[in-house]
Amino acid sequence: MIHAIYRVRSFNHVGPYTLRVGFDDGTEQVINFEPVLFGRLFRPLRDPTVFNQVRIDPEVHTLVWPSGADFDPATLHDWPMHAEALAARARQWEAAAT
Repeated sequence: MIHAIYRVRSFNHVGPYTLRVGFDDGTEQVINFEPVLFGRLFRPLRDPTVFNQVRIDPEVHTLVWPSGADFDPATLHDWPMHAEALAARARQWEAAAT
C-alpha cells in the first residue's frame, strides 16, 4: 500500500477555528477545526488566542500549536474523508474526560 506524503506549504485564517491550508501538490482545503477541538490535547485550542498561534513546523511540514497539538498532513490534505470520524472521536475524548 502506498501512502501519499504531503507537506503543508501555507495557511491563512478564514474564520473562527477555520484555516485555508495549502499543500505541496497545489491543492487546498478549508478546514473548520471546531468540531475536533476536544480532549486534553485539542481542547486548549478552543481559546482563539491559542488557536491563532498555529504555525507550520519546518521539519515535518504540518500545522502545529505551541501546546504540541498537530495533525498528520495527509489527514489535513484529505480532511473531507476524515472530518466526520475525527469529530466522533473528539466527542469520545470529551466524554472520557468528564
